[in-house]
Amino acid sequence: MAQTRYKAEQIVTLLRQIEVEIANGKTTPQACKEAEITVQTYYRWRKEYGGLRLEQARRLKELEKENSRLKRLVAELSLEKQVLRDVAQGNL
Repeated sequence: MAQTRYKAEQIVTLLRQIEVEIANGKTTPQACKEAEITVQTYYRWRKEYGGLRLEQARRLKELEKENSRLKRLVAELSLEKQVLRDVAQGNL
């Protein structure tokens, strides 16, 4: 089975569709099967995106991406600082 990358907006839309189907009497596994996702994926997405609107989900993903970029920058700067400190102390 090929993996599909869903965007945040698509995930929120799918979660809403599944919730509607469950409210109409379908079981969670049936609703997930019709949406072509696993039950485990549904619960994982619901935990992360439950209650978010489309624009909030979009913003969440943007912030996560920016956060990872900033963490990389901090790690690189910390490494450079340590190298400069070692050079200044004559350890190299």
